[in-house]
Amino acid sequence: MSDAPASVESPIGQPTRVLVIDDEKNIRTTLSMALRALSCDVIAVENAEGAMAALRMQQFDIAFLDLRLGNENGLELLPQIFSRTPALPVVVITAYATIDTAVEAIQRGAVDYLSKPFTPAHIRTVLERLTNRQQLAYQVSHLGQMLAPSVPEVDFSTASPAMKTVLDFISRAATSNAPVLLRGESGTGKGMLARALHTQSARREGPFVTVNCPTLTEELLSSELFGHAKGSFTGAVCDRPGKVEAAAGGTLFLDELGEMSPGIQARLLRFLQEKQFERVGETVTRTADVRVVAATNRDLETAVREGKFREDLLFRLNVLEVALPPLRERREDILRLARHFMVYFAQSSKRAVPSLAPSAQEVLRNYTWPGNLRELSNEIERAMVIYPGQLLEPESFSRRILGAANPSPQPTLGEDFTLAEIEHEHTQRVLARCRTLEDAARVLGIESSTLWRKRKRMSSSNSSSQTPAAGNAIAGEDAKNAKDAKDAKDAKGAAGS
Repeated sequence: MSDAPASVESPIGQPTRVLVIDDEKNIRTTLSMALRALSCDVIAVENAEGAMAALRMQQFDIAFLDLRLGNENGLELLPQIFSRTPALPVVVITAYATIDTAVEAIQRGAVDYLSKPFTPAHIRTVLERLTNRQQLAYQVSHLGQMLAPSVPEVDFSTASPAMKTVLDFISRAATSNAPVLLRGESGTGKGMLARALHTQSARREGPFVTVNCPTLTEELLSSELFGHAKGSFTGAVCDRPGKVEAAAGGTLFLDELGEMSPGIQARLLRFLQEKQFERVGETVTRTADVRVVAATNRDLETAVREGKFREDLLFRLNVLEVALPPLRERREDILRLARHFMVYFAQSSKRAVPSLAPSAQEVLRNYTWPGNLRELSNEIERAMVIYPGQLLEPESFSRRILGAANPSPQPTLGEDFTLAEIEHEHTQRVLARCRTLEDAARVLGIESSTLWRKRKRMSSSNSSSQTPAAGNAIAGEDAKNAKDAKDAKDAKGAAGS
């Protein structure tokens, strides 16, 4: 077996182009030799002036920057580098490693941190990690070609440490065939992340097949997954293979599988264990080589305790598991994502890309985005349709967005807030993350009719306090719950009489 190091390619299949910035000649030489052994194209310079000249001459995939450049501070060079090439990953290296300098370097945009002395193995590990992340970002950026042209692709390039951790996980998970469970609130991009996982895996040439579990009844979902035989139910006029067979050699993405019935869960568990299944109405056992990636916004552990989800199925699905952070926990990404959507909608409508006024930027940063990326995309599209000018002001956005421009302090346990304020805030947050009023009532430990009345009182006292997610997810149930409450009251009155 050869001990020669494997080459590290850029996302487009070319040798990785690396810029080395270090004032010590022996470090430049050693680092350049290690990188060239990995088939990288290397340019090495000794100071900030040489670095900026190199960046003006050509593009690079990665830069290694020493924090001590003679009398210069490498940290001060970072803003200049990013002003020229905002997306360039920079690894800072130094012999004077401290926690403070590491934190400051990362805060200023560096993606990794190495202490001297380092070995070729360290360099290779860092380089492979960064190129894997770039590969994922590159593939995600081209997924729009696989989707309907009216839907903007999700941009996974990020300054968020939590999101960087997710992308690193996806890079590692892509090398395996184990099931993957993606957790996260609605609109966080779980479907796009599943596609990215598929396109980075060895199954990339195979199909990527999606099944939207909540939209189908148990009978239809069983047929959709495993297929059916002619005559197996009303409307089955011919034999039809299911999505499991269609995904053979590729990836099967089960979106919101937490809504599956117990019967479908049992069949899915058997398929995950044995790779075997039967079509509905047929006794022939079939097999399929499929990798399963599942997504959910539900608390499956709670569903297991309530008897709504099989524990053994959960254990089968969460071999590899990652949670996508909501947009409110990625505030450093909000403006960049907003501009990404502005560029997309400007191109689709053949207009110039507008700018965001500083006051509008503050409005977007202050809002909590319960609908996450989907809500941000919809808000930008709406603003660009209603306000066709070249500068988006705060009034370009919805009233619910503007309501967060000057937010009142949020109640915090142990601080100077009344019990009523704490209860109000907790109830609003639970409503925002639950899909139905019944789900929210179970979390709060009260009857759904009680929660309906409580929510109605909160809405009447402050109409702007209700979050869009809570309103959109459960507004359709208000009439039903009102009727239920009235029926219960009538029944109680009849019993008393």
